[in-house]
Amino acid sequence: MSSGASTDRTAGDRGRGRALVVLPTYEEARNLEGIVPLILEADPRIDILIVDDASPDGTGAIADRIASTEPRVRVLHREGKQGLGSAYLTGFGIGLEQGYEWLIEMDADYSHDPKYLPEMLDAASGEADLVIGSRYVRGVNVINWPMSRLLLSWFANKYAHWITGLPLKDATSGFKCFRREVLEAIDFDRVGSTGYTFQIEMDYRAWKQGFRLKEIPIVFTDRAEGESKMSGAIVREAVWRVWALRMKGLTGRL
Repeated sequence: MSSGASTDRTAGDRGRGRALVVLPTYEEARNLEGIVPLILEADPRIDILIVDDASPDGTGAIADRIASTEPRVRVLHREGKQGLGSAYLTGFGIGLEQGYEWLIEMDADYSHDPKYLPEMLDAASGEADLVIGSRYVRGVNVINWPMSRLLLSWFANKYAHWITGLPLKDATSGFKCFRREVLEAIDFDRVGSTGYTFQIEMDYRAWKQGFRLKEIPIVFTDRAEGESKMSGAIVREAVWRVWALRMKGLTGRL
């Protein structure tokens, strides 16, 4: 892992009283230099860990360049495309080891506006253990999505709620803030989802552990540059994975 930060402090002391944004990247060269400053400017409590899966477009080199001059940014390079869920779990593990109080996941493509970060952190510092940036908690707040994609997302959330009972309008949101205690209570080795359903599974596991979930309204804007990572395989995984979660929840095997 390359780092722009000092290594003098012990790992467990680095993040005390701070939040770590885990930012997975794969071919985000056109977005990274713009989104990182916006995240850092949003709240002084935030550091960033960029997790790059050997992007062929040079994203990793851009990340290293940013980290070389910005002490609040570090980079983890992984060999090959290992998946979104894996990137988040790896980043969360590093954040927990380094003592961060809050762990945040978000996309690097501007679809998640950094302006919501202070509100998410404030909620996670008080009345909530897991804060979800929700597109649907107050109507539908999505910009630039084709109707087919919007309907897929809307019905996926209805489906997840129906099967699992999750009390959320937007269980598939990838913009969320965890108190460290939530992630410490989840056995990462048992998290089986790799794609779209990863978000549902993490919400479900936190809820079943008795943690407090809170949705705050956000406006989601489709990615400004690059292509969506959504695929048919990801959707198919979601269809059966929520049933697996439900059965594990009912039988106490989560």
